[in-house]
Amino acid sequence: MTERKPGGMSFESWIDKQIREAEERGEFDDLPGTGKPLTNLGRSDDEMWWIRQKMESEGLSTEDALPTPLRLRKELARLPETVRDLRTEQAVRDAVIALNQQIKEHLRAPSGPRIIVPLADVDEIVEGWRAARGVTATPRCEVSSDATDAGVDALPAGERRRRWWRFLRRRAR
Repeated sequence: MTERKPGGMSFESWIDKQIREAEERGEFDDLPGTGKPLTNLGRSDDEMWWIRQKMESEGLSTEDALPTPLRLRKELARLPETVRDLRTEQAVRDAVIALNQQIKEHLRAPSGPRIIVPLADVDEIVEGWRAARGVTATPRCEVSSDATDAGVDALPAGERRRRWWRFLRRRAR
């Protein structure tokens, strides 16, 4: 029997009545998961648990959801670990140059929060790679003063650098 308020209204709502009647009929008996602990019960502090769970079930990384500057900063921080297993110095240089290219593209058309993303120093990363592998520096070709005056660089293509004074020299001509 349901209790009634002084105004004649019932304390039991229509929904509560439907649930009570279904329990009496035994419709909630032998449901899957009965008696098992609730999943994600300990994650009450994490309000985005359901997004993380969905991304894990889809096989996605949470880094895929990061804004571009944060993703690039994470890649920059992991760069020494990323290049550690590369076999050649040129492969290391190519990996650093590829990341620097992504950073430059972001700097040309920034999106997301305004976070400074510095370029990776190719020589510094290569030196770290060499130190980790115990490799000595590759010998550089000596450039004669005639070749320098003529503007010819005898360094391998991946190691060429623009010198500021060459730019000024060409500009003065």
